[in-house]
Amino acid sequence: MSKKPTPGSKQIAGNKKAYHEYFVEEHLEAGLSLQGWEVKSLRAGRAHLKESYVLLREGEAFLFGCHISPLTSASTHVQADPTRTRKLLLHKEEISRLIGSVERKGYALIPLAMYWKHNRAKLDIGLARGKKEYDKRATEKDRDWERDKQRLMRER
Repeated sequence: MSKKPTPGSKQIAGNKKAYHEYFVEEHLEAGLSLQGWEVKSLRAGRAHLKESYVLLREGEAFLFGCHISPLTSASTHVQADPTRTRKLLLHKEEISRLIGSVERKGYALIPLAMYWKHNRAKLDIGLARGKKEYDKRATEKDRDWERDKQRLMRER
């Protein structure tokens, strides 16, 4: 069930640091339960996933730490909490499979990207394992080598 953002969808926010910190083994697409002012802020591109994470509690998935900055014009009558806990919309089978992976196998659920799909906000969640320090260095070394190799090929 590997779902990635489709090319036609418009990305709202990304989490580049997640690929540096984790080996992402599987992608899942989840809907977001949002309030009206949050949707308007997302349309303006005012979301950050850098410090966010996903937790599973009582058979439900929640997004913690995602910062959605309120628009002053859209949230005058509402007390907006930019980092409130947001419920993720997943099927029960997906949640039960994720609970098994997270609790038994030691995986983490990391938000990778937030995007629009058919005018609905979606979140790309990665089922990931943490990288060790030497894994991070090896990944960086490989990336540098690929870049140098491309540069050498262009010079010829």
